[in-house]
Amino acid sequence: MTSMRLGRSRRSIGIFLSVFILLFIVIAPFYWIFSSSIKSPQEIISRNITFLPQSFTLQHYHKLLASSDFPTYLLNSFIVAFLTMVFTVLISSMAAYAIYRLEFPGRSLISRLILLTYAFPTILLLIPLYMMLSTMQPKLIDTLWGLVIVNVTFAAPFAVWMLRAFFQNVPVDLEDAAALDGASRIQTMWHIMLPLTAPGISSMAIYAFILSWTEYMFASVLIISDARRTLPVGLAGIIGQYQVDWGLLLAGSVVTTLPVLILFSLVGRNFVEGLTAGAVK
Repeated sequence: MTSMRLGRSRRSIGIFLSVFILLFIVIAPFYWIFSSSIKSPQEIISRNITFLPQSFTLQHYHKLLASSDFPTYLLNSFIVAFLTMVFTVLISSMAAYAIYRLEFPGRSLISRLILLTYAFPTILLLIPLYMMLSTMQPKLIDTLWGLVIVNVTFAAPFAVWMLRAFFQNVPVDLEDAAALDGASRIQTMWHIMLPLTAPGISSMAIYAFILSWTEYMFASVLIISDARRTLPVGLAGIIGQYQVDWGLLLAGSVVTTLPVLILFSLVGRNFVEGLTAGAVK
């Protein structure tokens, strides 16, 4: 009995230490960024590292919001991320319903090829997508709509795959009952399938929003003018060739992280439940 208790105690201590180390790895960078953003410029670049701020100032946030183009970058990122989320939800919901609930020739092949876009490095698609967007009329280079189209292109396949388990878990009898009551396919999808797959829809929406919010490579190439830059590209522009305004960069990082944290605090539980439910259904 003593050896069993000792073994359980060691396992408990091991689990506690593992969780503590994991939390420290996750939380420490966020704390360091936030605490440094309210330090004076002298304290930020000081050789004596201070874990607790010895000075307190909001001058970096004031400069960020009043004397830089950061508000424009923030608005552009929000527009692109919101539109990406909306169109991904609409397109992926209809595509998942058609692929996993309807019978048509080539259905199995499409289901297997749905994730083919992730089989290639995204950088290989940069030049083809650039050429396609530049030849379209009107041209979508240096427009927010071009970024939305690219982000939806990469978010939709995974979102469709994510909804597979949720759609397949809904009993077919519900659709048959709706058909007997005179409901069309569209009405069945909107009034029966989507409410029953709400956790999956929430997970898909959060995934599309964060993917667009943090996307850098295509935004740095497809956007030319400074007025249409998004947050990742705008923050990268703060890093100069010979000097870096660390206070401004840290304050921008904090403000950039806040929308994602707020989103997870509101619907993060649905995101986790959606992923775990889809994994076992």
